[in-house]
Amino acid sequence: MKRVYKWIVIGVLVGSVIHVWIPEYYLVNIAGPDNRIAVIIVTILAVPLYSNVLGTIPIANVLIDKGMGIGTAMSFMMAATALSLPEMMILRKVMKAKLIRIFIGITTFGIIVIGYAFNIIIGVI
Repeated sequence: MKRVYKWIVIGVLVGSVIHVWIPEYYLVNIAGPDNRIAVIIVTILAVPLYSNVLGTIPIANVLIDKGMGIGTAMSFMMAATALSLPEMMILRKVMKAKLIRIFIGITTFGIIVIGYAFNIIIGVI
């Protein structure tokens, strides 16, 4: 715990600052249903945030209510939990950099594919 706690604190601070500086309406404007690359944008924007799945559900609900596609909101939820900076900082303590890059690549690809698939199924795209 001693070796990891400082990285968790730094990650939470970074996520908090971004949460305060980027209002949700800005995210909805960028990642609305008219933007074909919204899933990619949201996946990238969610990386600095730190949350668990239960913490992202209310945020995703609000974003969907404001017009974000369901697949795009799902990509946001998955990226905020699986690709967050604190998660990578923790993984850095137990995994080599090459393996972390592979994890990031495969996970990012899967999140984007699932986001687009749900948007197509729901009819957003």
